Formats: sequence, structure tokens, C-alpha cells
Amino acid sequence: MSEEKSRPPQDSPWENGWAPDTTRAPGTRRLWLASALALATITACVTAVTVMEKESGEPALRAAEPSTLGGSAPGGLISFATPSESGTGSPAAHRGRPSPSPTPTTSAPTSTTPSPKPTKKAPRPSPTRGTPQPSKPSKPSKPSKPPVSHGSSIRSVNYPDRYWRVRDGYVRLDRVGSGSEQREDATFRRVSGLADSSCHSFATADGRYLRHRSFVLVEDGDDGSALFRKDATFCPRPSAAPGAVMLESVNYPGRFLRHRNFQLRLEPYQHDGLYRADTAFRLVAGLD
Repeated sequence: MSEEKSRPPQDSPWENGWAPDTTRAPGTRRLWLASALALATITACVTAVTVMEKESGEPALRAAEPSTLGGSAPGGLISFATPSESGTGSPAAHRGRPSPSPTPTTSAPTSTTPSPKPTKKAPRPSPTRGTPQPSKPSKPSKPSKPPVSHGSSIRSVNYPDRYWRVRDGYVRLDRVGSGSEQREDATFRRVSGLADSSCHSFATADGRYLRHRSFVLVEDGDDGSALFRKDATFCPRPSAAPGAVMLESVNYPGRFLRHRNFQLRLEPYQHDGLYRADTAFRLVAGLD
């Protein structure tokens, strides 16, 4: 009996009491076999990768390279081949495999720049004959005391023909003639001040000094007292007349020697033209 006669019409299968056999669906057995084979293959691959990772100590991804199996594997399944230790025969042999541990760094390069050698001092030029050698700087000399004059005369500014002259123990402003005695009386030895070395003292030819007594200029011998040294010391001060000086007393500051009625006296300073003219004197060379 043919199959077409036993099967009811397709447009009304249920009405005739026929139902399809669902136990033997077409292709179901082949799907189950393929699934089982794929699951077995995956399990084998996982087991192989685990064993190789334990043996080599490398990560699973670095331990195997994917490769396609030959005729032994069914229909183009993918398997993981074990890489060789020598690195040959595997598709990834020519790739640069990163090292699991960092490469040890090399030591820092040493500087090749040579250290500067100490330069030798240039030899000193030997002194040649005829070449003047620089002289050493001389030490500054101490300020010297006022020079000692062995012959000075004091001339008046407003009476230029009159000079200081010792007569009868007093100092007067006189005209000096040609006689040697008059010239000797009008010549004095100007030395450093007895009370102040920056000032002047005037000594006569017989070793006496000019000093003020009761504010009058006289000739007197040195008694060694401090009062005598002060009375015989006079300090030069600038004068209004060019080349002239004013002589101020050491122990009476503000009093200057002036001539009054041609007598030398010690008088206080006055803001007067006549006073400034009478107190102006020029120290010139001795007349003797």
C-alpha cells in the first residue's frame, strides 16, 4: 500500500484522525550529534590549555596559538596547537613575543668627557738686562712737622716797609735799615709750636722766644712752664690779603696779633677792615 494513499489530504489532516509523528523530526538527531561533538571538542581544548598553563607557567593566551586542524578534525573545527619551545614550526614563530618579565636595564653610561687637567702656570718672565723693574710702592710717610726755618722775618701787609723787630724787650713794627744789628733783631727762627706742633713759635738769635704777657708781645726766656709754652705758640689762620696769615693765640682762641701804634698786641677779632689789615702779616725770608 503506497504512502500517498495512507496519508489523508493535507487540507484536513485532523478531521480524519491523523496526526504527524513528532518523535522523529527531520534533522534532530544530526543537531544533537553536532552539539555533543562541539562540546567534547571545547572540553578537550580547555583541558589541554589548563595542562599546558600548569607546565609552562605562562598565561593561557600566550601558551597557545589558534591553528586549523587537518583531516583528523571534523569539518573545519578550530583547535589550539601547542607552541614548540624552540619557536620553529608554529605560525607565530616570527612574531615578537613579549617577555613575561621586564628586561633588566643596563647600567647608566659613564660620561666620556675627559676631566679638565690643571693648567700649568705660565712661567714668569725673567728680568732682562736694561729693562727697568717696577719699583715697590713706598709707604705713605707720616705728616711732618712744620719745617724749621733758620731765618724768617714778619712783614706787615698795610705797612709793607715795616717788620717785626725786638727793641728794649718789646716787639714793634719798625723800619729796618742797613745795619746788621737791626736786621738781626728783625730776624727770627720759626719752629714748631711749643704747645701745639701744628702751630708756630718764634725764637730770637739769643735763644729766647716771643710770647704775649698782659696781651703784649715781648721777648722772654723759656722757664719750662706750660703757661710759657702756650703764651709762645701762635697758629696761622687764613687772611683776606693774598699770601698773608693771621696769628691766633693758643690759650686765647679768638685773639690775634695786631699792631696798634706800631706795637704788637693780642686783641680779640673785630669785623672791621682796619683790624683785618692790622692783623695780616707775611712770613718772608730773614733779613740778616
